[in-house]
Amino acid sequence: MGLHVAANNADSIFVVKALQKAQTLKEGTCLTLHFARQLMGRPYVAHTLEVNNGEQLVVNTRQLDCTTLVENVVALALCMQRQRYTFSDFKKALTEIRYRQGTMNGYTSRLHYFSDWIDDNAGRGLVTEVQQPTPPFTAIQTLNINYMSSHPQQYKALKSHGERVAIIKHQEGALNGRKYRYIPKADVKDTKAMHQAIHDGDIIAITCSKPGLDIAHLGFAVWRSDGLHLLNASQLHKQVIEEPMTLERYLQKHPTHTGIRVIRLGGK
Repeated sequence: MGLHVAANNADSIFVVKALQKAQTLKEGTCLTLHFARQLMGRPYVAHTLEVNNGEQLVVNTRQLDCTTLVENVVALALCMQRQRYTFSDFKKALTEIRYRQGTMNGYTSRLHYFSDWIDDNAGRGLVTEVQQPTPPFTAIQTLNINYMSSHPQQYKALKSHGERVAIIKHQEGALNGRKYRYIPKADVKDTKAMHQAIHDGDIIAITCSKPGLDIAHLGFAVWRSDGLHLLNASQLHKQVIEEPMTLERYLQKHPTHTGIRVIRLGGK
């Protein structure tokens, strides 16, 4: 593939073992939840993709943030769906979901905003955004994003390369005005409509009111006896964990969280 890759031997060992083990799963097992649970307990570490001056495919299953947890799990699940079980297959799948149109071509080809990630991967049939029925999808998010171009000093790759800011700004502009249905946080409850709308292992993208941003946090849906929970790489708990509190309570504790968007692996 000619990929520039930054990986550790422990990553390749984990990936190959995880794919081997998954071949013995019962049919119908939720792959995303299965793989996410293999990563529970791993430490939360931010900015693990910003390790080199030049863009490389960073594989890091040892330290995760909310986005890299989702990407690693989705790449593993894609490998299983395709019956491709090597580390090379995993790297190909990770590249496919992390970069625009599945091709790595520098820092600005990475899908930095999760709305962009959803649309790009949905366009290639890898994921589907669930936006029906109504209710519970009663609210509409209209994108108005500019965070990266407005705060380049917060991004190592932008701080040192001002020419990239204009490209990011153009990408933001292409996203702005897009509309998505989401479930407002007041409706994230243990109801029949919610059970029908959200399946175990769906990607939950938490919408927010923070200026310039679209999504505040990511994780996977887990239904438990007391309601919906989030399996996520948690900054608070400093590790990958199934949140002890329900997602309903979790959202209420964060004033800038407005609700959730729901993304499912696979095409329509």
